[in-house]
Amino acid sequence: MKCAAGNVRTGGERGRMRGARYFAGLIVFAAAVVLIASAAQADQGWPRVVLSTDGTPISYEVYGSGEPALVFVHGWSCDGRYWRKQVPHFSKKYRVVILDLAGHGHSGATRSQYTMASFGEDVRAVTEAVGARSVILIGHSMGGPVIAEAARIMPGRVKGLIGVDTFVNIEYPMTREGAAEMAAPLEDDFPKGSRKFVSGMISPRTDPLLREWILADMSAAPPAVALSAMKEMMSQYVTGEAARTFDEVRVPVLSVNGDLWPINYEANRRHMLSFDAIVLKDADHFLMMGRPGEFNNALEKAVLMLMEKGAGKQ
Repeated sequence: MKCAAGNVRTGGERGRMRGARYFAGLIVFAAAVVLIASAAQADQGWPRVVLSTDGTPISYEVYGSGEPALVFVHGWSCDGRYWRKQVPHFSKKYRVVILDLAGHGHSGATRSQYTMASFGEDVRAVTEAVGARSVILIGHSMGGPVIAEAARIMPGRVKGLIGVDTFVNIEYPMTREGAAEMAAPLEDDFPKGSRKFVSGMISPRTDPLLREWILADMSAAPPAVALSAMKEMMSQYVTGEAARTFDEVRVPVLSVNGDLWPINYEANRRHMLSFDAIVLKDADHFLMMGRPGEFNNALEKAVLMLMEKGAGKQ
């Protein structure tokens, strides 16, 4: 009896034990949540790869969460690193997706032609891979015609386009002779010709270290890829395809530009559903890198403007 009595616990003791087990369970649950969140965050930090329509591997990264997702598309002979000053800022509020187009950065380079349409397929592949139902496409320089092509093949999913120092004049009167003249120095000596071509787009006020990095990086691009992409992009202006694309792309367009080149608003508005621009005074072609604070504020404004336009349609 004595031993049996020793195993008898009072109601208070049993309550304390239940409470201890309850709090122990909470601690285990909380630890599991932290581990899962940490694993998700670690997984989020690794680049991912998806196959484009033609089987080319396309490298991309995802940060943050939410809809619409912001998909950042780099320009000619650049890659996703050119958005490094935007990722921390915008991933606090939005899901940010950056990618390397085929032949650029860490993506595959097996195409014989690097057309704007094929680049558009790269953007679609990434957009579908991340499961984004609603996106705003943001394209720098050549990324402008690329996101226009992507929007054309993703009707209903793209809520708007934001160009970054692009969409200056989609009716620009390029001739075949003019296009050949622009490409000639790149064909003769790509590193030298590329440095000269790009240096005219960088302000003398830009940090010299950033200036040299851009010039060295872009002049180290694969010449075959760069020349093909350049010729394909210019051919859109020769044929008028740059403007005709917007006959099918019926979403609002904004642009955040430097003031190196004047914008032909009338020409753009003849083809786009709507067009407006935010111009940063004394900013150059690489304003997202050289003037990141001002640029991020302007881009944030452009994103909100597009979202308001979209809400007004509902």
